[in-house]
Amino acid sequence: MIKKWIGSLVLLLLVVFTGLGLAAWKRSSIQKSNAAAASQPEPMDSVTVATAKPRMYRQSTTSIGTVTAIRYITLQNEVAGTVHEVLFTSGQVVEPGTLLITLDVSVEQAELKEEEARAALAKTQLERVQSAYTDGAISAIEVDRAREELDVAQAQIARTQAIIARKTIRAPFRSRAGITDVHPGQYLDEGSKITTLQGVDDSAYVDFTVAQQVAAVLKKGDRVEIFAANTLQPVQAQIVAFDARIDPATRNATLRAKISGAADVLTPGSSVRVEVPAGPQQSAIVVPVSALRKGPQGDHVFVIAAEKDGKTRAHLRAVDSGTVLGDEVLILKGLTAGEKIVAAGSFKLHEGALVAISS
Repeated sequence: MIKKWIGSLVLLLLVVFTGLGLAAWKRSSIQKSNAAAASQPEPMDSVTVATAKPRMYRQSTTSIGTVTAIRYITLQNEVAGTVHEVLFTSGQVVEPGTLLITLDVSVEQAELKEEEARAALAKTQLERVQSAYTDGAISAIEVDRAREELDVAQAQIARTQAIIARKTIRAPFRSRAGITDVHPGQYLDEGSKITTLQGVDDSAYVDFTVAQQVAAVLKKGDRVEIFAANTLQPVQAQIVAFDARIDPATRNATLRAKISGAADVLTPGSSVRVEVPAGPQQSAIVVPVSALRKGPQGDHVFVIAAEKDGKTRAHLRAVDSGTVLGDEVLILKGLTAGEKIVAAGSFKLHEGALVAISS
């Protein structure tokens, strides 16, 4: 029994001493590793730096607008008749006074010749009557009657000429003709649609709506930016008109802006995006978009600062970001102008990271 107890004790002591030996060896290894790590230089990350810059900006809102030509009409005939000749093609640019379409005026031309003959006869009769009146052969009433007959004949000529002119349709201004389905021989009722004419000008209008609160801070002359589907850069426009009333259903106001010098890139009737100023001018800080990081705690940037030991480190700074303006973003709170921030390479940084600034 004593021998068994002594054997167990020896085994236990052997296990304890073995454990102590392993612990001492592990501790020695850790100390050596720590010493080796301490002798290694601190990791350094290469980053690109930008400077936070001050900038004035104005809050904006987005609206959908419609491009409208300065001059636009739907061309219709005033008088019914049969189409004699179509002198334009769809999409053609026509100058003012260009003959577009003629209706058959053969009847009116025959009537005009008859009326001109009557007028010539009435004029001859008036001359004879006036001569006879001078000789005292007839009374003044006969002269008045002859003059009236001439006036009536000339009025009939003017009436027929006006009908012929109304059947001869010309372009009222420089414009681009739309698609037409009118052909020679076709009978047109009065007021039939012939085509549309879009004015070809250096300018165009954009009509859009904004909330009444936004309209209240706008005035004529304020600038808006127009973004079209086929343009990479915004087109500048100037507000020129406000509608006289607020829509009672939507509480929106309709505004009109005028684009100068860029109407050729905007097709009348097309939809565009309109950036409208919605508040007063404010001061803010702008930094490159690449400098702004987003995380669970919100937006932040890394600010570069030189330590007392001469080393340059990156420190995390929480910020409030605003509108993206091209390749820059507004910082509304958290930065001051002139501070150096990491513009590229911030994804690999942590608080207090040692950095090397690359050009």
